[in-house]
Amino acid sequence: MVKTKPRLLTGDTPTGRLHLGHYVGSLENRIALQNDYDCYFIIANIHAFTTRSDKPAEIHQSVIDIAMDYLAAGIDPAKSTIFIQSDIPAIAELTYFFSMLLPLARVMRNPTIKDEIRDKKLGDNYPFGFLLYAVGQVADILAFRPDIVPVGEDQIPHIEMTREVARKFNQLYCGVDPHTEDKDYLNAGGLFPIVETKLGRQKRLVGTTPPDENGNLLKMSKSLHNAIFLSDDADTIVKKVMGMYTDPKRLKASDPGSTENNPLWIFHDTFNPDTAWVNDAKARYREGKIGDVECKKRLIEVLENLIKPIRERRAHFMDDESEVIKILKNGAEKANMVAMETLKLAKIAMKQNYF
Repeated sequence: MVKTKPRLLTGDTPTGRLHLGHYVGSLENRIALQNDYDCYFIIANIHAFTTRSDKPAEIHQSVIDIAMDYLAAGIDPAKSTIFIQSDIPAIAELTYFFSMLLPLARVMRNPTIKDEIRDKKLGDNYPFGFLLYAVGQVADILAFRPDIVPVGEDQIPHIEMTREVARKFNQLYCGVDPHTEDKDYLNAGGLFPIVETKLGRQKRLVGTTPPDENGNLLKMSKSLHNAIFLSDDADTIVKKVMGMYTDPKRLKASDPGSTENNPLWIFHDTFNPDTAWVNDAKARYREGKIGDVECKKRLIEVLENLIKPIRERRAHFMDDESEVIKILKNGAEKANMVAMETLKLAKIAMKQNYF
């Protein structure tokens, strides 16, 4: 297939509905780039089985939820391709080939793997597929030979592994000189581009809860129960914001408060477009001249203005799930054309084309 625009690939593992951390980390970038890039958005359901193989019904529902969140947030199926990972067989075959290019020790050095083992308290009780998913993410990306991959900061290690595999494949099977600059690999005869990342404006959005025992604020996460979802109703947003952790040393509004390491002000800095109010209110907060309640009420207004139209568009797709399924089916057909072309070209490069 001839590319008329540069290509973009990114996606999510279906572990539940999307939240504000996903939005500022990558989703708003995806929406903004739709006109300039040929966009492919993968819902990586196979990866979800690495830690939840006993919950297929939950994974199924999460796939639908994420597709609805994409559409509600502004991903336009007329401009972008949304598809489910398991509908693209070429990804699985490429995963197998790419696994031959990565030593196990290299996979285990991936800090994201280590973090998930720790955060999910897996110990040694994880399936082999949990390690394989790191290679699978490489295949998810390279199957579409994208130019850029918008991701959150926590995905940078996976992107670096993808870049390593692309270089090694191009050198080993396409004869590209190892001293070639990354930007020149395709012109030098390589099959796979050395992909570039694009980070969101907020690399790591914190959640609404207190810090851990080391004083570090936890990132927003469904599993940590500190997330505000793009599908939350107005009452839920009020409840979550009013219960948000702020400065624990501030017992009354007249007490000077710290805006550092304070989710209330991190959220205002991230989402409130009225920077003049934010700067003034932060100064008054530090002087004990404005209360938490007033600041939280203003944040509620800001978040409701953002989430309400998303929530309303989502209701449309909830009323007609068949429309979502049709979009995913059409996306699979288009995605398969690209991925199968990549697999064919990879086999030719590896001299495994026999017919």
